[in-house]
Parts: sequence; C-alpha cells; structure tokens
Amino acid sequence: MPSDLIWPHETSASAGDPNHPHVWLRLLETTDVHGHLMPYDYTRDTDTPGYGLARTATLVARARTEAHNSLLFDNGDFLQGSVLSDIVAAPDSGWTGPHPVIDAMNHMGYDAAALGNHEFNFGLDWLMRTLKDARFPVLCANARLSGPDEAPLRPPSVLLRREIRDSAGRTHPLRLGVLGLLPPQVTTWDHVHLQGRLVTRGIVETAMSEVPRLRAAGADIVVALVHSGIGSAVRRPEEAQADQEHAALALATVPGIDALLCGHSHQVFPDPSADTATTGVDHQAGTFAGVPAVMAGFRGSHLGVIDLCLVARDGGRWHVGAAHSRARPVRPGFHAAPVPPETGLVDRVRAAHRAALTHAARPIGHTTRPLRSYLSILRPGDTLRPVLDAKAAALRTALADTPHAHLPVLATSACFKTGGHGGPDHFIDIPPGPLTLGHAAELYPFPNTLVGLRLTGAEVADWLERAASCFQQVHPGLGDRPQPLWNPAFAGHSLDTVSELTYRIDLSQPPRYDPMGRLLNPEATRIRDLRHHGTPVAADAVFAMATNNFRAFGGGPFPKAGTDRIIHETRRKVRDYLVDRLRDTGVRYPAAPAYGWWLDGPCDATVLLATGPGIRAHPEEIAALSARDLGLCEKGFVQLAVPMTALAHLANPAATS
Repeated sequence: MPSDLIWPHETSASAGDPNHPHVWLRLLETTDVHGHLMPYDYTRDTDTPGYGLARTATLVARARTEAHNSLLFDNGDFLQGSVLSDIVAAPDSGWTGPHPVIDAMNHMGYDAAALGNHEFNFGLDWLMRTLKDARFPVLCANARLSGPDEAPLRPPSVLLRREIRDSAGRTHPLRLGVLGLLPPQVTTWDHVHLQGRLVTRGIVETAMSEVPRLRAAGADIVVALVHSGIGSAVRRPEEAQADQEHAALALATVPGIDALLCGHSHQVFPDPSADTATTGVDHQAGTFAGVPAVMAGFRGSHLGVIDLCLVARDGGRWHVGAAHSRARPVRPGFHAAPVPPETGLVDRVRAAHRAALTHAARPIGHTTRPLRSYLSILRPGDTLRPVLDAKAAALRTALADTPHAHLPVLATSACFKTGGHGGPDHFIDIPPGPLTLGHAAELYPFPNTLVGLRLTGAEVADWLERAASCFQQVHPGLGDRPQPLWNPAFAGHSLDTVSELTYRIDLSQPPRYDPMGRLLNPEATRIRDLRHHGTPVAADAVFAMATNNFRAFGGGPFPKAGTDRIIHETRRKVRDYLVDRLRDTGVRYPAAPAYGWWLDGPCDATVLLATGPGIRAHPEEIAALSARDLGLCEKGFVQLAVPMTALAHLANPAATS
C-alpha cells in the first residue's frame, strides 16, 4: 500500500515520533456552491471550465483515494444561485423532481453541511421541505425558531462516530464534533420571510457555549462549519462583536476548535501568493490565529482540504499534533485544462440540467443595444438601466394613492458580474437581439425582493459615499504608472448606482468607509456635484428609493434602514419585475439616460482596471478610453491602464457599456 495513503504529509516534530502510531484525518470542504452543479453557464448557454460541483466531485474522489480517513462537508449557500437550482422555486419551470442540489450532495456522500444565508431566500417553509430529502445532517447552531422555547431550527451540531486507521494499520474509534454557524444578519437580509419566525445569535457567542457541550459529549476533535468570511482579529473571543458577519478569525480564538471550514465571502484560503501580513491570517501555514482553516472559493471552483495529524494523549483522547491546509482548484490556471466532471453526478442531474436549459431559453423580450459589463466599474453601463427602470416603475406604481406618491422616485442597483472572485469570465456580454429568462438571471441573479425607502438628500449622499468607498485612492504625480483602481476587500456588488442623479466620484480623496461600512476617514467626501435632474440635491430634500431587501436591511457597507424609513415592502422578487419590464418594453434605449456618474481625480495619474478578455472584441471601447492593454495577469484578467483624464472627460458616462 502506498505510504501516502496513510501519511499524506511529513509528520512534524510536534506530532511526535513518526514511528509512533498516529492518524491522518482529512477534512474536505465545498462552500458557496450556489447551485452550480454542472460546469455550465445557463445565461450564456455554454460550458464553463473554472467551476461546477461536477468538477469538484472529481477532486473529491481523488482526495478520498489519497487518505484512508476522510470526511466531506459543505459550508452553506448550496441551494440557491443558478438557473439549475432555482427552477425548484420557480412556479412556471415545470420541474417536479427532487431538488437537484440535494440529490447531487446525496450522491457525493456528504458527512454533514451547514446552512448559509442564501438557503433562506425562498422562505422558511420551502427550506424545511427541501432539506427533508437530505441524507446527511444539516446544521445550524445560531438560528432558532421564534417563540418562548426558541426551539432549534436545525440540529446545532452532530457527533460523528468513525473508525479511523493509524500509521501502523490499526483501527481506532473517533468522535468528531461538527458545529454549523451562519451570519446572524440572515434575519435582517431575509426580513420579509423570517420576521417573527426566526431569531439569531452571534457566531462567536454561540460557539463559546456549543463547543464545550460537544467536548462534554465526548468529541475528540471539533470542526466548525462557519459560513463567514475572515473578518478582524481579536485577542479573546469575548471581544468579538455580537453581530459580526465575517467572524472566522475571531472564532479561531474560541478554545476547543480544532479546524475551521469557512466561506461566505467567496475567497480562497490559503493562497500562497497572498500577502501574509494580516494579523492572525497565515496563508503559508494555512491558519487563522493558529487554527487550521480553509476557504474553497465559490461555485465549486475549489475543494478545501485540511489534513490533521492526530496523536493520542494519555487516556486515549485524540488531539491535533500537526496540520496542513490548501485549496485545490478545479482549474489550476487560466491556461490550464480543468479536471473533468464526475460522470456519476452528471448522470444524476441530467434531467434537471435539461429542464434548466429549457427554462433559461424562454424568450421574454428584445434588446437593440449590447449589454456588457467589462467597464462597469469605470462608468455605469446599459446592463444597469433595465434593472433600475424596472425597480423605479414598480415602486412608483406601489406608491400611487399613498401619502408618498408625490416623492421623486430613485432606484439603486449594482452590476453583479464584474469579475472579482468570479474570475475573468464573470462579466455580462449580451449581444443585440432576443432576450431570455437566462439573460434576466444574468442581469439580476439573486432572488431579492423589492423595498422602498424614504430618504433625505443627505442620506442619499451618504449611500453614494458608501458605494464609492470601493475604489482605491488615486495619488497625483505618478503619470502613466498604473495605480490599482478597485479595493479587492469590497465585493463587486458594493458599487451601487442611483438613477435620476448625476455626480462625480473624486478619487483624490480617501475612502470614507471600510468594506463593513465602518467610518474610516470622517473628513473624506468623494461625491461631488450631486444633482437631481440638474438641480443640486439639498440635504433636506426627500426621495423615495427603490432598492432590494439585502441592501435595505444592511447588506454590504450600507446601514440597516429604520422602520420609519420603509415605505414599501413586498415578497415579489426584483427579477420578476425585471422580466415584466423586458416583456413590456425590451431594451430600446436610443441614447444615454439623464443620469450617471463618472470618476474624477488627479489628471496626472493612471489607474489599472482588471477586466475580462471579452473586452478585446471591442477595441473601439478601449481606444475611447485611451487605454493601454498590458496583457493578461496570471488569473486571466486583461489589465488596462486608463488615464484619469479619459475618465474625467466622460460627460455622459452611461452612454456605453
């Protein structure tokens, strides 16, 4: 038998004498799959090389053959997010079979999974019905049903009993405690579904009580499935904020946790090429505050692997003597061939795949203009216009015959496909011609609901400051030496555009807010010349703003709206309003809208834009920006050096993509 089946890595001195029996335990993680089972893009009707759980399943099979002792976990956000997964909740899809994601996970033999925030997007009743088919425990420790008893929504944890083989070939019993945790903000983000039905507690607070219970129940090793990003460092768990969304680093300080399987932020950890200067985050060692950790990207782009070397203490209890963590990609590089999809999973979901293809191909309208997002962080493009128009029209109709009918209506949205963690193919590129349900899902991929807010001019300006904080500060005097434009700590959907307004974003100023919406530079203001239909926006002006439930209730760097600010709320999805709009009017914009923003800053500076290779099919747009194509980076993005003078001269920035 090959030795690497038992010893996948060299045993460190801290694990004891290599000749003394010890155990390698392999933990495998997927996270944020978002229903991407097949390596297929239903919005573009094409295969995809960089993701898909069917490809990840091949990595799982390989990883299992490399080690005698392995377990497979999912870290949440598995049920929602693709045309394939969402046909289950679409009443007109015609799909009557089991949820394809649950079916696939049963096929792969998951040992346990945790709930993420997007599991609740279609409501609590839908979720509980769907999970009945799971042949693995689905955990959630920090969400409970509302009521005097606060009954558990799901089991908070599970004690898995396994027989494991040591380096001498002998078997031993192992009791593995597994804990599931999600962002407590889920009750806020899906307020319309969960109000009065669910209560949540802080991630770290919950772990401080649940981990000792698992240990007392006999757990040798405790693994936390935490649907949460890295977050900020704390010295002690008591210092963690109760409502901390990204809390993995703080969670690592809770005594008794042996490994962290993380997600939510769609990041990859460890990343050996990353800066390791962040306090408590060690990419080389693969640890958060010294605890082995992994984050497996999203959409099945990676398989997280943690190998724990277990040694027995006196009394027979196992403890971790050494560890090794990495994230294995399904596509090792932009120019590399991806691993093939696992045929068993492909066969398992073939019927659902065909149903998704049929559903996505349904025609709903027509566009006379191309809809592309390659330059969407340089200027708002036509990809936003149908979404903003649909939201505004829906809110205007809803407010008719109410005391708010007289208010000028604004709408806000972000472009959801701007590269980032999604990779160089994660952009919108819809040619003129027919529009389908798949295109609507590309323009608006999330099942958010419509919310109307009553905001003052000062509050609208602050909203825009938060959105504009996603850009790096641009410094004068560097000429044609490119400076990074985007702060990668921000999600791509942080950059909201508000319709009916014009404004400049002054990048000579530092950002006012950090990615969590905390005040960073109180004196900084980037939003200049804010006007509504040409009139300066007064601080005490009043508007009705059409947004979505995620944003209205504190998603991203934006504050949670008070109840006195909410003037309309519905269970209807924004995408449904968009589909209706496209059916009624299509996309027939003869000219640029009377709103938009543009980037301003030092004239003797150049910014660096990372965009998709598809931009090269439109050289006229590159030329219009006086941009230099610096080639592809190692991740496959085109690097464009764009002079600030070209951006400042975009008098009507929404005229093109």
